[in-house]
Amino acid sequence: MAKARKIVLSTRTFDKAGDATTFFKAMLNRYQIGERVSQADAADLTALLDRHDERGEKVGSGIAGFEVNTPPDDAPPFSTRCFWVVRTDGSKVDISYKHCLEKKPAD
Repeated sequence: MAKARKIVLSTRTFDKAGDATTFFKAMLNRYQIGERVSQADAADLTALLDRHDERGEKVGSGIAGFEVNTPPDDAPPFSTRCFWVVRTDGSKVDISYKHCLEKKPAD
């Protein structure tokens, strides 16, 4: 039997990667398309973004907040919504919570 993979963020710890997936999926579905996420959820998303291998590119000028919106045109056809980083310069870029939760060398 495979060992559960713990996910440790600066804001919270998940004993299993599946628990983290469930948590962020539920967060994504709590919001309407175009809605800005709460400050509490933004703190968790910022912590999650620390696991992204392109964090610097995603953050860009800095994080002003996060919103839920439709995925970019090049996203898989079954995707209907995703998180977007709203940068301090007004630009936006999508992030995948699933990508951030993938196994990393330190996991």
